[in-house]
Amino acid sequence: MNFKDSPQYYHQVLQKIPPRALPAFEDEEMQQRIWGERWGVYNGVGAVKKVLVHRPGDEIKRITADKYDPEIQAIIDVEEQWYWRNQEPPNLEKMQAEHDGLVAALESAGAEVINMEGCSEKDPKAMFVRDNAMAVPGGIVIARMGPAGKAPGTGRRGEEFHAMKKLAELGMPILRTIHGDGLLEGGSFAFLDEKTALIGMAMRQNESAARQMEEVLSVFGISLIRIPLTGHSLHLDGAFNLIDHKLAVINATRLPYWFLELLKEKGIHTIDLHYSDHYMAVNCLAVSPGKVIYAINNGQGTADKMIEAGVEVIPIEYAECQTNGGSIHCSTLPLIRDRN
Repeated sequence: MNFKDSPQYYHQVLQKIPPRALPAFEDEEMQQRIWGERWGVYNGVGAVKKVLVHRPGDEIKRITADKYDPEIQAIIDVEEQWYWRNQEPPNLEKMQAEHDGLVAALESAGAEVINMEGCSEKDPKAMFVRDNAMAVPGGIVIARMGPAGKAPGTGRRGEEFHAMKKLAELGMPILRTIHGDGLLEGGSFAFLDEKTALIGMAMRQNESAARQMEEVLSVFGISLIRIPLTGHSLHLDGAFNLIDHKLAVINATRLPYWFLELLKEKGIHTIDLHYSDHYMAVNCLAVSPGKVIYAINNGQGTADKMIEAGVEVIPIEYAECQTNGGSIHCSTLPLIRDRN
C-alpha cells in the first residue's frame, strides 16, 4: 500500500500543520487579517471610529394625527406598537435636518458614519439604531427587540434583521444573536470599564437574554452587572451614561442606591441631571473621552455641569427627533471605538 493511502497518512501530515487557537479571535492583528479591521468596543468612551445610524425616512409618515390619544397625550398605534409624544404629527423635514446635524457632528469628531437602510416603512422607531445590537471586543451581538406588532413589518422586532444585513455587508463579526425567549435592546447595555459591563433590567430586558450576554462576555473575562431600573423604564441609557473613563452623567431617580455606591467605589464621579432639564439630557454620546454630543434643547443646566467638570460639549438641536421617544445615544450605534 502506498503511504498516502494508509491510515497513518493524515496523522503524519496534520502534525505538520496544527491548528492555532492563539492569537485569540479579537486580537488586533488577527482581526485585521481575517475581518479587515479591528472591530468592536472595549469601553463606552473611546474615540468613535465607525458608527451606524438610520436617517428618518418615509416610515415617519405613518405617524398621523388621527391616532392621537388625549389620555396619554401622544399619537399611538397599539397594534403596530409605536408612539409619538405630541398631538401634532412629526415634521419629517425638520427631523432629517436635525439628524443631518448629528451626522455632521459625528463626522467632525472623526467618525465614519454608516446609514442603515432597508428598514420597514411600518416601523417609525427605526432611527433608534442603538437598540439593534451590542458591540463588544472583536464584534457584535445582535439584540432581540421587545415590541412585535401583530402585522408583518410592524413593531421594532425585525429591525435586527436589517442591522444584521448591514453589519455582515461591512464585514463585522457577529458573535451571537439573542435567541429563544431572550429580550435585550442595546440601549440597556453599557461598559463601565474594560472588565465590567452593565445591563439595565426593565420591561424590555429579561434574565434569559442577560445569561446569553453573560456567556459572550465571559470569553473576554468581562463580568456583567444587572441593574434593576425603576417603574416602566425602558433602557439604561436614560439613567446612566459614561462620558469619560471616570465620569458619568446620571438620573439618580432611576437607579438603585447600591449602584450609585458601586460607582463611588470604582472612583467614577457622577454629574446629576439638572433639576430643570428634560430627563433626555442624560441620553448624550461620548465621541471620545470627555467630549460629548449633547441635545441642547433638553436644557443648559446639565451641559453647564459637564463643562464645569472639564467636558467638551458639542451642542446640537434634536427636539423633533426626540419627540419620537429617544435622543442622541439612542440614534447611534458605535461599531468601532479606540481602546484608550
